[in-house]
Amino acid sequence: MKNLAIILILAMLPTAAFAESTTETSHWSLEVKGGSFIPDIDNWTTYYDKRSASEYGGSLAYKLFRQLEVGIEGNVVTARGQGFAPDHGSVAGHVTYKVYPLNVFVLARGVFSDNQFLIPYVGGGWTRMFYRAEVEDQSVARGSVNGSHARAGLQLLLDTLDPSAANNLYLDYGINHTYFFIEAEYTRAMADTVSGGTVKLGGTSWLGGLRFEF
Repeated sequence: MKNLAIILILAMLPTAAFAESTTETSHWSLEVKGGSFIPDIDNWTTYYDKRSASEYGGSLAYKLFRQLEVGIEGNVVTARGQGFAPDHGSVAGHVTYKVYPLNVFVLARGVFSDNQFLIPYVGGGWTRMFYRAEVEDQSVARGSVNGSHARAGLQLLLDTLDPSAANNLYLDYGINHTYFFIEAEYTRAMADTVSGGTVKLGGTSWLGGLRFEF
């Protein structure tokens, strides 16, 4: 009987450690994400093979309290096509088009307990949009403009799906919670062209990724 009690106590140790970790306050969150970016550029499909471009990036945020956090995010958008240079607004040769949105944001999360399975969220803030269009055997158009963005999404808590893995993440790396999330984000940014007009550098992002709280 004594041996059985010892075995039961040892078997419960990982679960107890995990339960303790979920009650510890998480101040920071790190996200890695990827997906598609649908540009607002007029006639995008005329110059590029696909309606969307690839996007990936990450963010780091700090919780002011459980439902509100502030952070910074950096993403990369890339596409290859039949040259559309933002500074010139015209077709050139083959072009590699890249946009680097840098976001400073505030995020509000509908979270009320540490083990809440689904968490909706909304946010937005300031954007600095860096762009670069490199035309084959020709010049490189580059620049940056200010803009804004708004986002909304849903986070799915992964801890309860595999408590053992969640416990190991906490013990090895100090990660209290792990989430999978899906997100829609709209960015608004306008750049002037050499012809005196403007071109829309913003667009809509559809992203998915992982969130780690520590």
